[in-house]
Amino acid sequence: MKQYIPNTVTLLNLFCGCCATVAILYDQVELCLVLLAGGIIADYLDGAVARMLDVKSMLGKELDSLADMVTFGLLPGAILYYLLNQNDGGDPGRLELVWKYSPAFIISLFSALRLAKFNIDTRQTDHFLGLPTPSSTIFVAGILAIFHYNSFGLADFIIQPWLIFTLAIILSWLLVSDVPMFNLKLSSFRWAGNEIKFIFVGIAIVLLVVLGVAGPATVILLYILFNLSRHFLAPGNQ
Repeated sequence: MKQYIPNTVTLLNLFCGCCATVAILYDQVELCLVLLAGGIIADYLDGAVARMLDVKSMLGKELDSLADMVTFGLLPGAILYYLLNQNDGGDPGRLELVWKYSPAFIISLFSALRLAKFNIDTRQTDHFLGLPTPSSTIFVAGILAIFHYNSFGLADFIIQPWLIFTLAIILSWLLVSDVPMFNLKLSSFRWAGNEIKFIFVGIAIVLLVVLGVAGPATVILLYILFNLSRHFLAPGNQ
């Protein structure tokens, strides 16, 4: 029976992703962010619980990808669609699809490609190749938080269509790229071998405290820029 415990946690991630998607389309921004946080926690815990109970299964692996496709694939597309919709007043009661904003879901398509690629790629053990879908979603949710709370007066800037579509394209490319990105999960708490991770976590905590709701998007942006610079400035890529 214990093999079903991690799967139950994974299904909780899926449940949070489904509800968060509905919440954002009905203008319940704060509820969406809370549910997304629940999905992220469940996504982290399912693997930890599986390791603690020493249970692994192909069912769990496939289920994890399906849950991630909703929480970290469909949801960020819905958030970008919601932000674009604010240019027309953002009427949460409007039932029709606004086709001119539908390209926001390009990030959902590339998230699916990312997850499928990750499942068959044996190289991604201690690091990632391309931007992980949770990181992409946290960045998009961070943009949503900046808009909702008008952090630093950036609300009107955040919903500019050119910005949203540019972000969608860049994030989509990052998701399926082969740019190496370090994994923040620690195999041990020793400094040796984890220097970059510890330093990054320290900087992230400072940014979250200083910037408030603008912190999550800034942290992910820093994560992306650091890994891009480390990749493209490496001797073999110059």
